[in-house]
Amino acid sequence: MRVFHFDSAGISEEAGLPQAPAPAGFHWISCTHDELREGLPALQVALQSACASQLVDLHVSDLLNLQLPSRHEYTSQYDLLVFRRLASALRQPTSAGQRRTGPPVLRHIETVPVGCVVFDQLVLTVHSPDCPVHAAFIARLLHSGDDGVGHSLQRMPQNAADLMLRLIGEIVDAFLSLRRDVSRQLDHWQTELLSPRTRFNNWSALLDARLALHGLDDVCDDQRTAVQDWIASVESWPLDDTPAALRTRDLLRVRSRDVLEHIERVVHHVQRLETNIETTVQMHFNAQSHRANETMRTLTALTAVFLPLNLITGFFGMNFDSLPLVHRDTGIWWALGIMTVAAIAFAVVFWRKRYLARTAR
Repeated sequence: MRVFHFDSAGISEEAGLPQAPAPAGFHWISCTHDELREGLPALQVALQSACASQLVDLHVSDLLNLQLPSRHEYTSQYDLLVFRRLASALRQPTSAGQRRTGPPVLRHIETVPVGCVVFDQLVLTVHSPDCPVHAAFIARLLHSGDDGVGHSLQRMPQNAADLMLRLIGEIVDAFLSLRRDVSRQLDHWQTELLSPRTRFNNWSALLDARLALHGLDDVCDDQRTAVQDWIASVESWPLDDTPAALRTRDLLRVRSRDVLEHIERVVHHVQRLETNIETTVQMHFNAQSHRANETMRTLTALTAVFLPLNLITGFFGMNFDSLPLVHRDTGIWWALGIMTVAAIAFAVVFWRKRYLARTAR
């Protein structure tokens, strides 16, 4: 469990939980699910001392629930926002010698929840032990605190809600970065599906990708609903006519709309990828049907070319003595000539009708 204090001088890490309200700025308590479960009594005491309020039991259960979807709840003292972050989405080869064609295969989108409890002067975040978003976010904040004069007004969070929105923005940006890998994989499959020289047989992976995109769409839809509920909650806060309070409210509106816009971009991209997959699969089967039709057309034309030849050979193969040209020495040459002329005539007719022409690819 890590505790940070933000004020006009910057950011500093404290050794223990806050026991009184921050005289200036606000506190950030970052802990894992296990740390919250084990240190809940001490944390509740610290929240009572610093914020004059404690977490509701149902909200504690929500923070510890690893299957909870993204959602927003609130009380008169704090806002609770549970936001699911990306855990893993790409399946790499299981061994060094395993053969792989194309980019890594998309599998089921795995997400884990990140809980944020926002008080007036304190924010509590609950995350998994191996959360790279928290680690990178804390490292960047600590690094920005060593840049010199002026960083606190431009880079540092202005209040607890601002810090929460920045953290949520980092989570959404991870979903945005996933678009490149997903697009590479789907572009690779589209090339294989539409190539006439490639026999595509990776249907199970393609089905897994479609299911993963459906799951990602559901996750983003829950995220969008949670952020919209948060924006509505911000609008219902008591109004303060001081310039600083108005600026803080406007900053929260801007950051909230920015996070919502990023989620909308992810949703739009996922829906476009789903449409592309459906269209590519339909184009693949249409191309397969077209190639099959072309093959059958060519075979039919060739059969029609040789059908008169079979008729001629069948005619001269009848067991009659009085057939024309049978008893002449030049009969075989006449028969071959007639067969050749008939074959050439039919081939020319079919070629002009493009029954034997190859379709350009």
